[in-house]
Amino acid sequence: MLKKLTASVADYFRRTDKVLWLLCFTCSGMSLVLLSSQVFYEFLSIRVVMTQAIATAIGVVAAVIISKLDFHVGFTFWKYHVVICWALVLATFVFGIQNPGADDKAWLPMPFGMTFQPTELAKLSFIFTFAMHLNAVGDNINQYKNVLMLCLHGAAPILLIHLQGDDGTALAFAVIFVAMLFAAGISWRYVLAGLALAAAAVPVFWNFILSSHQKKRFLTIFNPELDPQGVGFQPLQSKIAIGSGKIFGLGLFGDNVPREVPYMRNDFIFSYVGQTMGFIGCLLVVGLLLAVAGKTLFVARRSADKQGYFVCVGIFAVLLFQILANVGMCIGVMPVIGLTLPFFSAGGTSVMVLYLAIGIVMSVYMNSKTELFT
Repeated sequence: MLKKLTASVADYFRRTDKVLWLLCFTCSGMSLVLLSSQVFYEFLSIRVVMTQAIATAIGVVAAVIISKLDFHVGFTFWKYHVVICWALVLATFVFGIQNPGADDKAWLPMPFGMTFQPTELAKLSFIFTFAMHLNAVGDNINQYKNVLMLCLHGAAPILLIHLQGDDGTALAFAVIFVAMLFAAGISWRYVLAGLALAAAAVPVFWNFILSSHQKKRFLTIFNPELDPQGVGFQPLQSKIAIGSGKIFGLGLFGDNVPREVPYMRNDFIFSYVGQTMGFIGCLLVVGLLLAVAGKTLFVARRSADKQGYFVCVGIFAVLLFQILANVGMCIGVMPVIGLTLPFFSAGGTSVMVLYLAIGIVMSVYMNSKTELFT
């Protein structure tokens, strides 16, 4: 029995992408160390670290199970996950709660004081259904009717999540939508038309849709002193914290107590990386995350079919966007939009769904016939 189990484990690791697993485990390990350091300095409770560890463990187990399944299962049962995911999103309009520091009621209450953010799971559901749609239109993607239907498919979740109030996640959906369209071969004439429409819509959004609070988030990028005790407070404190770390940082468990930045356990954890691990630590974290995103894109390129290719491109897009958006808002070059840093930010839902996505990428890798990237 033990011999068979050992052989099965060995066969799994032989077939899987060991480098991607190593990158993910390294990121999660660093996250637990960073959060434990915050406990050491009494910035947060040990419960946060325990929750992160448990969520990571559950996510890894789920990822392994998913990776052993054929990823096409996600297309076969699309009706079920669409209904479940979007029913949960709609439930937030009635039963949603607002987590500390958030502007929207995008979480559902769970037992033991925990919360769940349905839109994280909905990202994966959307990636599968949009991949199905792109695969169905195939080489006819640039016909006007198909472009219109694809745009409606993409607009529906974006508008729904905007109404929910979570514009950061809505923007993530928009990035997934655009990236997958590019991967499917959308014509540049539609791209240019979309850019022209976006440029024309900017005044409308600025004058009639964005609140004064949201406008300040953009304006403080160019003038951080505009609202130093309000909207500009987090970016200012984050930049000061990152700068204080200099090259090698203040240390994770030393006598030099780091500056406390609001929400540095989740959205602003990169500011904690900067001040405790310095410029070297920041380069390491960004390098690891970009390597995970790059590996995901490589898996897309080696997929045996278009569906696996589109799914991996969608996951790559949301990973890259969240990395750039989170780091950008921590260093003050992007507005604060409430997106976590993948693997590193504290958040059970975020970590578990992220590992589900990694499991899907692994399934594409293990069910591919080509060996373009290893």
